[in-house]
Amino acid sequence: MDLALALSAFTTLFVVIDPIGTTPVFIAVTRGMSRKTRRAVAIRSCLIAASILCLFAFAGEAVLSFVGITMPAFRIAGGLLLFLTALDMLFERRTKRRDATAEEAEDDVPDPSVFPMAIPLLAGPGAITSVILLVSRAGDTTELVTVLGVMFGVLAIALVLLLLSGVIERALGKIGITVVTRLLGLLLAALSVQFVADGLLAFGFGTPPV
Repeated sequence: MDLALALSAFTTLFVVIDPIGTTPVFIAVTRGMSRKTRRAVAIRSCLIAASILCLFAFAGEAVLSFVGITMPAFRIAGGLLLFLTALDMLFERRTKRRDATAEEAEDDVPDPSVFPMAIPLLAGPGAITSVILLVSRAGDTTELVTVLGVMFGVLAIALVLLLLSGVIERALGKIGITVVTRLLGLLLAALSVQFVADGLLAFGFGTPPV
């Protein structure tokens, strides 16, 4: 197993999917539900998100080829998208949007498994972009399995956190969750710049670092 690829994939997907930041939203959209119902919602949300990310992992590049988009161009676009996500996390705009989405979902959708939990919180544009980019960097079957294994691992962490959402809420508090979210946003900003740099190098701009 390529340890560097596994670490890069884990960091990217953990930051983008952001299980810690998603947990407060899960608490909001499942408010008033029984423990059994909340557990079922958490499991369904993660399974749906896993299915969506797997679909784009295997078919995402084919879709790009069909519409005439090259992987270097997608890396640059994806990096810019991830950078905007990182800015949202650093300045807490992402949390505010999630809270607004949660409030809308409470009125319109009794079961939040698909929306907003699976889409767009767990398998949103950032996560889909990251999966396509990471799979495109996999040079062989072993590396592909590594990326998919890491993806399922991050979703498994998200599931555990959702199942323990009540305990986590009491332990971290609002300030603790804010601090963790900002630290993850900083990491995502650096990773997004790396994606853009990889795309520019593929187009022949610049010199690879030594």
